[in-house]
Amino acid sequence: MKTSILNVTLCLVAVMAFMTAPANAAIVVNQSNQISLSVFVPCAAGGAGEIVDLSGPLHTLITLTINGNNFREVLHFQPQGISGTGETTGAKYQATGVTEETTTGSFQNGHFNQTFVNRFDIIGQGPGNNFTIHETAHITINANGTVTVFFDNFAVECK
Repeated sequence: MKTSILNVTLCLVAVMAFMTAPANAAIVVNQSNQISLSVFVPCAAGGAGEIVDLSGPLHTLITLTINGNNFREVLHFQPQGISGTGETTGAKYQATGVTEETTTGSFQNGHFNQTFVNRFDIIGQGPGNNFTIHETAHITINANGTVTVFFDNFAVECK
């Protein structure tokens, strides 16, 4: 008798597992693209600052997951060998860091979270000309449409 109940329970669990809708996850974009940009580095050239012209591949990864009435989207950007030269000094620079934005929410009640993290570094030759931007921002909106959490921490630093 115990074996029959166990078998019936296992069969019900198996049927329930097959009837449950799986999460639908997709990589929407996964590629590297050549970019070019100019950045003013205020601590370069002995504190006088200079414009740095950068170019190279930027990796982009975008994913979207839909699970029932909920979704999650992640946007991820990361330099991969981006480098450049200072227009005034001719010094060589490397761009490093990562930018990522994660958004989650509900299609049913409008609950929403978004977190943005950006770490952008321009690393120069020698001391005193490395430039860093770091930002972390977040917002939460509840099902009533009320903002319950919001912050934006932004910092710029020369090293």
